[in-house]
Amino acid sequence: MTTKTLRTGGLSLRYAPRAALSGAGLLLLALGVATVLVCTGDFPMTPREVLDTLLGNGTPVQEFAVLELRLPRVLVAILVGGALALGGAVFQSISRNPLGSPDVIGFGQGATVGALTVIVLFQGSAVATALGAVAGGIVTGAAIYLLAWKRGVHGYRLVLVGIGAAAMLTSVIHYLITKANLTDATRATVWMTGSLEGRDWTQFWPLLAVCCVLVPLVLGHGRALRMLEMGDDAAYALGVKVERTRIVLMASAVLLVAVATSAAGPIVFVSLSAPQLARRLTRAPGPNLAVSAVMGAALLLGADWIAGNAFGDRQLPVGVITGILGGCYLLWLLVSERKAGRI
Repeated sequence: MTTKTLRTGGLSLRYAPRAALSGAGLLLLALGVATVLVCTGDFPMTPREVLDTLLGNGTPVQEFAVLELRLPRVLVAILVGGALALGGAVFQSISRNPLGSPDVIGFGQGATVGALTVIVLFQGSAVATALGAVAGGIVTGAAIYLLAWKRGVHGYRLVLVGIGAAAMLTSVIHYLITKANLTDATRATVWMTGSLEGRDWTQFWPLLAVCCVLVPLVLGHGRALRMLEMGDDAAYALGVKVERTRIVLMASAVLLVAVATSAAGPIVFVSLSAPQLARRLTRAPGPNLAVSAVMGAALLLGADWIAGNAFGDRQLPVGVITGILGGCYLLWLLVSERKAGRI
């Protein structure tokens, strides 16, 4: 990997040109798709009209379409995609396994169990359902960490324990669905699909607050995370407080995934595929945290556009699109890992 050093005054910054260009390109792509999503719909608008509306010069109809319907949905998609991808990058780096993704090793299923418990057993509101999803994700993350602990957390042990937990939690999900009445079962099924439909500012602001705290925290541990990929002994030798760093990063990743799930439902495979695609695009070692987050946002925005425009008048939940695309990617990844002799 080629790196360059940028010096400004007494400060110096090392960066990889390919990674920087890849991140910038993905950011422009995400902004372009976001602009298209805000401009299109049953009431089409030009980018100039959208800009005028954001500046307070739009008509009441334009203000309702942009500020109440489209803009919050796009912003939620950006934050959810970025949070899921960042959580996936952390877990794949800690486990040193491309299958170490939150939706493979049980954290997404744990958040789903928490949300369905609130829906089915307590007929909770949307806010209570979101809190249940966060609580379920946190409890599942703590349980998997404790079960995987044995003089440290080994990557493959974490993945194996997580896959077992995911299987058990999936059974609990099915049980809760069978216990629900028709209304609650329908509501639970819709939530489980994963959708950005109807997302508004009530989902955006809590998600933004969590991301403003956790995203800088995770990015600030990027160097230590790269060292953890070399193994605990090497990280210790380089001065990393291994267990404390691992706990901070895992807790942050679990919270990011849980809050993203509470905002939009269990949107699958973004956390699995985005970090891997980012690594292949940048051709850089390490977790590629920033590029992974931008990749996740771009993927979810693109999937939302496909869900709304590729099937005529019928709009699909975005979780269906990410499931189809991510499932194909997972099959390709498994075949590649098998050919390489790693599984």
